[in-house]
Amino acid sequence: MRVMLTGDVVGRPGRRAFQKYTPKLREEKKIDIVIVNGENSAGGKGFTRKSLDELYHAGADVITSGNHVWDKKDVLEFIDQEPFLIRPANYPEGAPGKGWCIYPFKAWNIGVFNLSGRAFMPDMDCPFQKAEEILREIRSECDVLFLDFHAETTSEKMAMGWYLDGRVNGVVGTHTHIQTADARILPGGTAYITDLGMVGPWNSVLGVKPEIIIRKFTTAMPCRFDLEEDGPCVYSAVIVDIDKKTKKTTGIERILITG
Repeated sequence: MRVMLTGDVVGRPGRRAFQKYTPKLREEKKIDIVIVNGENSAGGKGFTRKSLDELYHAGADVITSGNHVWDKKDVLEFIDQEPFLIRPANYPEGAPGKGWCIYPFKAWNIGVFNLSGRAFMPDMDCPFQKAEEILREIRSECDVLFLDFHAETTSEKMAMGWYLDGRVNGVVGTHTHIQTADARILPGGTAYITDLGMVGPWNSVLGVKPEIIIRKFTTAMPCRFDLEEDGPCVYSAVIVDIDKKTKKTTGIERILITG
């Protein structure tokens, strides 16, 4: 089995790139399941019905999110009805939506859960303790299990990778929009990368027009973050291979397409 985990889709340029490359990658790389972080898919922050549907129609099977999940209030109208749209599980009790799902594929159950880091991020429940709760709840129901850890610091992401090593098939970081070069199989058998990167404008600062971010840094004044709509896009992902007999992780491959 081959599972592709794709980085944060940013705005309309990111949705177009996702629509362009995902079907090709599914065919060329023989991908079975696509898991994508879509929390920036609507104008760079949050979800709308349109942005969510475009991701599904382009080939997404499971859609994860992060700290921008609530930025478009439209999401409150549909998040509880979407079985394969998840938000960080360590939001306090009572938040809409859910933090994990089980996606059926042939005779397999693909478990996916989403957590938010706490370093330089909004206040949340402990992601490590929440990971333990989720494993106790769903591990026996899943053939394979993946975590999207939406976090700011490399240290917190790496700690989570080591914490779950041997207990899940993959831990991938999202949020920073820059793909890291540390994709590997940890000693216990868990595929890991600190950050998947993004799907969005290549000639930008994390999706935003460079001149805006430069102005913010040089003047310290508030700026409206307008997305870069023109030019090439980047498509960032990893492909994780799972042995069909043992259900163990056997490989991880980085995907970085620019242009």
